Amino acid sequence: MDIQQTMIAMGRAARKASRAMAKANTAAKNRALQLIAAGIRRDAALLAAANRKDLDAARANGLAPALVDRLTLSEKAIATMAEGLEQIASLPDPIGEITNMKFRPTGIQVGQMRVPLGVIGIIYEARPNVTVDAAGLCIKSGNATILRGGSEAIHCNQALAALVKEGLAGAGLPADAVQIVKTTDRAAVGALITMPEYVDVIVPRGGKGLIERLMKESKVPMIKHLDGICHVYIDDKADIAKALPVAFNAKCHRYGTCNTMETLLVARAIAPAVLPELARLYAEKDVELRCDPEAREILSGYPKLAAATEEDWRTEYLDAILSVKIVSGVDEAIDHINTWSSQHTDSIVTEDYSHAMQFLREVDSASVMVNASTRFADGFEYGLGAEIGISNDKLHARGPVGLDGLTSVKYVVLGHGEVRV
Repeated sequence: MDIQQTMIAMGRAARKASRAMAKANTAAKNRALQLIAAGIRRDAALLAAANRKDLDAARANGLAPALVDRLTLSEKAIATMAEGLEQIASLPDPIGEITNMKFRPTGIQVGQMRVPLGVIGIIYEARPNVTVDAAGLCIKSGNATILRGGSEAIHCNQALAALVKEGLAGAGLPADAVQIVKTTDRAAVGALITMPEYVDVIVPRGGKGLIERLMKESKVPMIKHLDGICHVYIDDKADIAKALPVAFNAKCHRYGTCNTMETLLVARAIAPAVLPELARLYAEKDVELRCDPEAREILSGYPKLAAATEEDWRTEYLDAILSVKIVSGVDEAIDHINTWSSQHTDSIVTEDYSHAMQFLREVDSASVMVNASTRFADGFEYGLGAEIGISNDKLHARGPVGLDGLTSVKYVVLGHGEVRV
């Protein structure tokens, strides 16, 4: 296989398909989504079998537990994929919406129309659900997409790709609107990210190494995030009955996700009351705690206790490890977060309205929360139907990227024969 020529052919086909998708009507796009969802439910057993092949190979190859977790498609996860597509279908179609229409003194009207981005290249590792989420969002937003999944999920991705093509064909939409790169050769990624004539945006979903490589090599603009160094701050005005489940869930619900808490900050006044209770919960999950001196003193009997270093504050563990720091109050918590966070998701637990509003205003992250687990930072949970990724960039899209994040705007002008003088 000549990978460069193969990718160019895919790019040309995607560009052609993107023009058809840009003018596709809402009914056809929704029909495709509903057909794909129905196919996923119909073939749930086949998808599970394909996933088992990928899991067997992953374990045989010594894939890290966090990546195996991301790779796993449970019965619930398969149902959630179908539900996500149906939720996308139920959302308003953003394409063609005209907003901000204003009359100018000359008599013309000026506004903005929402339009697709065009062709979106999506590169991801170990997450077969991304195949469906990305396809669904791109279809509804009138884009074409080229998907390059990781070799770890090759069997499941191919099975899902067949269902996507079946749904597109059933709705009368071009089959090339969603294409899956079949080779696992890394050269395909190099080709995809250097074809600005065919690809308008790259969305990478993977480890730090992948993102860093793409930042160096890509000739195509990206929607990305590097790390998910998320914080929960337990304020001195927190309700401990809320703080315990929030801080436990944020860390222990799943370790291998970008919205998992990696650093716990606790106000000095409440630390002696809340930390021992949390430690009992973390001990049940065998979580290692890396603490500053004050927290180590409070938790001196904890079975897996280590001294935190500066490196811990900047580390995304993706594992059963949590760094813990005592702070004087909300000001120091905000300063620590803005210094060390990856601007992904950060949460405060407090009953003090002023502290909550200060935290929302001053923490410079894509998602900022009050009295809620960071695990809610997710397109499905935010009502976007699904997400194509979570961006901690500030330009174009920030936070979970749903339909609006896959669109742009163009100016439209309505006149009545006016000429400029």
